[in-house]
Amino acid sequence: MTQYASTITSHNRTAFVILLDRSGSMAEPISFNGQRVSKAEALAEITNRLIFELLCRARRSDGVRNYFDVALIGYAGDALQPIVGNRKGFIPITEFEQLVCIEPSRGGFALPHWVAPAAEGSTPMFEALLEASEMVEEWCARPENAHSYPPTIFNITDGEASDGDHADIAEISDRLRSCSTTDGNALLINIHLTSTAGERSVIFPRSIDELEHNYYARLLYECASEMPSNYSSAIASLRGEAAGGRYRGMCFNASAAEVVAMMNIGSISLNVM
Repeated sequence: MTQYASTITSHNRTAFVILLDRSGSMAEPISFNGQRVSKAEALAEITNRLIFELLCRARRSDGVRNYFDVALIGYAGDALQPIVGNRKGFIPITEFEQLVCIEPSRGGFALPHWVAPAAEGSTPMFEALLEASEMVEEWCARPENAHSYPPTIFNITDGEASDGDHADIAEISDRLRSCSTTDGNALLINIHLTSTAGERSVIFPRSIDELEHNYYARLLYECASEMPSNYSSAIASLRGEAAGGRYRGMCFNASAAEVVAMMNIGSISLNVM
């Protein structure tokens, strides 16, 4: 049976988990949309764009349909942070319209947002991945989700975990990737956000050799999912090459624009009815 092919409907929805590094280093400046903002501000806008895109994709003539369950987990200091309305766990996409805030942007346009910038403390990534594993395991175990398109997890960070070593992060990532429905295993996409101008970025690598000898990049590679073949065409286009081979769901030294592109690929290759 072909996997990663389940059609998404209101009775057969999928799930997204977005893990957001909100540690102190996210206060560093980055270029985004032609402006100089903090990584935290860029990450908030990127995440808000994704939620808005999911809302648009779930909207039909009779309103927003329950196609997606979405969970947002911030991690910083010594605790995890509920981000949207102090809500923990998965939130149906239909509820995000009630949870939205509307504020003028720098250009004066009213933009919806759910995530505000934050940057303080250390980077408890292991705890965030553990929380995601428990949530995704429970979601996949529900009878109504047994045949659903498996959950996609975005882990967006700019630094190393402060609460676990290489083996700890690899083990919990393996647990998270092993969560499954009949349509396939959960997809973990690790995204490293950088503020370093001119440094080479690596996006959806085919081989660990693309990452040379960078220890942290190789860890992100090893912990990420191999992307299903139905993503290959969009990934090859982003990389500027002919499609072929299999790609790993990670990037290192990504610009804010590349993060947007990666998250779009991770969410648009779905068959929504």
